[in-house]
Amino acid sequence: MVQLIRKTKHMYVAIILFVLSIILIFPYPHQGPYGATIAFRLGIPIESENGIQYVAVLAVILLLTSLFFLVQAVGMHHGRFFVLAVIIAWFAPHLLASTFQKHFASDIYAVSYDRDSSTCFFGMEDEIMLHGVCELPFENYSKQDVTFKIQLIGKYNGKDSKLVSLMKTESPYKVILRGKERKRLRLEMDIDVSGMKEEHISGQLEQIDIIIMSGERMRRL
Repeated sequence: MVQLIRKTKHMYVAIILFVLSIILIFPYPHQGPYGATIAFRLGIPIESENGIQYVAVLAVILLLTSLFFLVQAVGMHHGRFFVLAVIIAWFAPHLLASTFQKHFASDIYAVSYDRDSSTCFFGMEDEIMLHGVCELPFENYSKQDVTFKIQLIGKYNGKDSKLVSLMKTESPYKVILRGKERKRLRLEMDIDVSGMKEEHISGQLEQIDIIIMSGERMRRL
């Protein structure tokens, strides 16, 4: 009978590297991968000037290396183990994050934000007053009420920089989500733009980046 695990040490290395790659791309508690959070705290750059994501590149290298050691470690069914590992690496991070948030998390860590469905609209009410309306979808998976503050940070680029900067001046906003509540939060703001050179400011922003805060706890979503 062919031994399933041919090289034990190779298997240990494969498992360690595989777990590290999963940790780097784990999409919780912030919007970005957990590896980016670690790098940010350590003061390590997470992106090059050309837009290359260092964390993603490192995660791929670790994954490929782990797959190499895995294939070397098993005594049979190399292809099956390879495909299974790839499937786990693809689905496990999001599945684990979702499971933890829905069943074990509390306070702001139990709050889910649907960034892709978020929008902000801006238009002039008169010559000096800009009126903005933001709609942000949230869901509280815990049974307890959650109180937090929202800071709008937008999605900064050259085209939307003016609207984003105006939006930031009006936050944070205080929000209460009831237990198990799913809500499309509507935030309205009136901003005095009389000191600005532009005669007319209007526009729409989508996929709004935000920060939610509760005491010393903070999440970027």
